[in-house]
Amino acid sequence: MSEVQHSTNSGEMAQRFVELVMMQAQQAAMFLGQLPAPDGSHPEPNLEYARLFIDQLEMLQEKTRGNLSNEESQVLGGVLSDLRLAFVKASSGAPHQATPVPAPEAAPEPAVQTTVQGNEDDSGSRKRFTKSYGS
Repeated sequence: MSEVQHSTNSGEMAQRFVELVMMQAQQAAMFLGQLPAPDGSHPEPNLEYARLFIDQLEMLQEKTRGNLSNEESQVLGGVLSDLRLAFVKASSGAPHQATPVPAPEAAPEPAVQTTVQGNEDDSGSRKRFTKSYGS
């Protein structure tokens, strides 16, 4: 009987994990200006906040590596790919947002700089998403 309960709990946990990923992705999409506001208008993108949610999803992917089912891993990987592409498009078409992300009270983390670089092998037709820490 415990095997049946474990299987049910595993299915519920998988569903909750996917819901968590989708909620984080929805927040990132909202800050990328992809979701309309309740009044129907399209708000300006806030790239700093969008980056915060994308970074959280990347951290989740790293911390759960090897512990996810194929479905969970595919959902998380697909969401991250889509958000990274949307971030690159939003950052290339919009000026840098001046709204800072509030720093945590305890210990501030190093600044994250996101850059897009062309791949030298195919004449810049592919983009690579990279991150560097520091100032």
